[in-house]
Amino acid sequence: MTFNKYIRSLIIILLGLVSLNGISQSTKIRGNVIDKETREPIAYASVIFKGTKIGTVTDFDGIYFIETRTPTDSLSVSYLGYKTINIKIKKNIFQTQDIELERQGISLQEVKILPGENPAHKILRNIIANKKLNSPTKLNSYQYEVYNKMEVDINNVDDDFKNKKVFKHFQFVFDYMDTSVVSGKSFLPVFISETLSDYYFNKNPKREKEVIKASKISGIENESISQFTGEMYQNVNIYKNYISVFGKSFISPIASFGLMYYKYYLVDSAFFDNKWCYQLTFKPKNIHEPTFSGDFWVNDTSFAIKKSKIRLTKEANLNFVTDMVDEQEFVFVDNFWMLKRDELLVDFNVADKTVGFFGRKTTSYRNIVINPEIIDTVYKGLGKEGIVTLEDSQEKTSEYWNNARHDSLSERELNIYHMIDTIQEVPIFKTYVEIIYTIFSGYWDIGKVQLGQYVKTFSYNQIEGNRFRFGGKTDTDFSEKIFLDGYLAYGTLDKRFKYHFGAKYIFDTKRYLWTSFSYKNDVEQLGQSPNSLSTDNFLGSVFKRDVDDKLNNVIEYNYKFESEWKFGLSNRIELIHRELYPLGDVNFMIYENAIPIAQNNITTFEIVLNTRFAYNEKFLEISKIRTSLGTKFPVLELNLIKGINNVLGSEYDYHKIYVSYKHHFKINPLGTSDYNIVAGKVFNKLPYPLLEIHAGNQTYWYDDMSFNLMNYYEFISDEFISFLYTHHFEGFFFNKVPLLKKLKWREVIAVKGVLGNMTEKNASYSILPDGAHTLNKPYYEGGVGIENIFTVFRVDALWRLSYLDKSNNPNVSPFGIRVKVNFNF
Repeated sequence: MTFNKYIRSLIIILLGLVSLNGISQSTKIRGNVIDKETREPIAYASVIFKGTKIGTVTDFDGIYFIETRTPTDSLSVSYLGYKTINIKIKKNIFQTQDIELERQGISLQEVKILPGENPAHKILRNIIANKKLNSPTKLNSYQYEVYNKMEVDINNVDDDFKNKKVFKHFQFVFDYMDTSVVSGKSFLPVFISETLSDYYFNKNPKREKEVIKASKISGIENESISQFTGEMYQNVNIYKNYISVFGKSFISPIASFGLMYYKYYLVDSAFFDNKWCYQLTFKPKNIHEPTFSGDFWVNDTSFAIKKSKIRLTKEANLNFVTDMVDEQEFVFVDNFWMLKRDELLVDFNVADKTVGFFGRKTTSYRNIVINPEIIDTVYKGLGKEGIVTLEDSQEKTSEYWNNARHDSLSERELNIYHMIDTIQEVPIFKTYVEIIYTIFSGYWDIGKVQLGQYVKTFSYNQIEGNRFRFGGKTDTDFSEKIFLDGYLAYGTLDKRFKYHFGAKYIFDTKRYLWTSFSYKNDVEQLGQSPNSLSTDNFLGSVFKRDVDDKLNNVIEYNYKFESEWKFGLSNRIELIHRELYPLGDVNFMIYENAIPIAQNNITTFEIVLNTRFAYNEKFLEISKIRTSLGTKFPVLELNLIKGINNVLGSEYDYHKIYVSYKHHFKINPLGTSDYNIVAGKVFNKLPYPLLEIHAGNQTYWYDDMSFNLMNYYEFISDEFISFLYTHHFEGFFFNKVPLLKKLKWREVIAVKGVLGNMTEKNASYSILPDGAHTLNKPYYEGGVGIENIFTVFRVDALWRLSYLDKSNNPNVSPFGIRVKVNFNF
């Protein structure tokens, strides 16, 4: 079964984007500190394990949490103007300690209070002035060993949850339960991984490399997943103005413009490693802005951060995340402060009281070397992602891990490995996995074959009538090299069978070298983007806004061969033989010697050379299926197409060229933008189905890659340039409106257009179908929308801004409403 791999891998991506000498236990304490008389919470009260330097301060609501593996037997709580109190605690367990402080009278001499600057602001200005000196990006080179431990836990596990019938056969797993010191939620561990790596960085020339030398993941043996538990994919840099949290930009508490968004307070000072430090706490001025609350310690001379704790505000406009806490500690190495430890906790939950899960990441750094002499051989063999996984990384012995771990595992953590392996062998667990996999993937996994997709089992169009389809595909249980897929469909109106068969062979997963062959005989809608709801999708039938009367029957043989080179460069060669037959209201009419002639079909043979460059694009590979995680750089793609006459009945000789340039980027603090520019040209005289039929959309479902107010077959060109631009404001405006900010809605705008032309040789060759036109001026449309309605819905109001004359086209829609479902953070 592969579902466990998918789910665990997804969690690892979400976090990215975030020596054993004995068994140790943690002492976890959380609670409230309040005034004994007024019952008001006391902010900034000091909470410390007595006789140690392990401590924290209460937040603005008087809440504290503290955890350690080396506690004393007492907790000391103090605050200026109150009596210090010491309370007994129990070691190695979770406990709640709510504390009441009693006021104490203090005799003070007369104090004159004069207006002046907040001392915290002066310290903050010094931090900002020294950011470039203290940020690791200043260094020419560095290296270190990094240990990464990740864990996933089901949380909000109460008695009602444990007593559900579905867990009748899993009661043994609840012996591994624990409680979070941050939220007080009970949780059950379900996944753990450990990775040990050597990391190298060089500034000029820019090079970085990570060598994963050991990896241990419960239930998974996959090098690609090991990469996502390494160092490169999880990096919170507090010195940057913006901190990325699941793709959203949050303002750092030490951002250059932090005073615009935060209130700061100087609350304490102390020695850390013989360095005098100040403690500042901070909270957002507007809790609905993308900000944090928390505190940090800063050195008094270098103004470098020594320790920091940041926590998402409860009102943060972030979906499926109810809490996030990140704690970092820095160490002084060769006159520079380097990250020593990073602990991240994320609470993924639809609602605070429902069952969700924790994602935990603990990263520690050793053997830090500043500006080392890194010889060039270190970077030899550097892959496109700068990551090398040693072949024996998943074969390390227990003795190796006992000596290599930076921290010992607790007894609970050690038992997770055994528990995960045990639960996967329980038959009913496998049944539940199959059900969940079917819901989310659309396929029913029956072992070596997956049946589906169920959303394409039934659909309806005017040509086929009721369409029924049955299909499936193989997975890695069948073969890790060969993948097969296919389907059989039948229409009750045209009374015809349609079918498809495909086979793919993977030669090399590291270079992603593969080849495939497919055959299909099916109905197809020309002028439909690959991102749209297909005609055989049930949702496409439900949301369509016009009849499907311009379909074609396609018989296609397709052969592909692809190889990926270095740094995101790849090539693909395709050989395509197609027979195209008109259906419904579509006719293929051409002029020969000024006489209109109807063609029964069009037959072509093409050779396609695709070149794609996506620098530093990241991928996750699961069961030999790769999913792109994108790149921060633009993506360039070139398609050169050669049509050849007299090959297996092909009728045309031609050349085509298509170029696309797209980019996803952030415009902090205004959100994120996406644009896609595509240009193409057909150099020869061809019938209109072989020209560029611009992508329309005749459904109420919003399609990012289509012109949503353009009909199918409405515009045809043989040379064109198109642009699509979308900007997601991520609630930038709504977060400032009193009523709207509670809804957590997000604004979005989109502008799309195409400038095209049909040269005389093609304009005089084809007779276009009814409703089809050439472009004599730009077509463009724009819209505004609201995302994140009930978390997942997006609604757009769209305006068509050209070609509005209904005398030429009575089906023109100058305005439209479109909907879409998004699952975004």
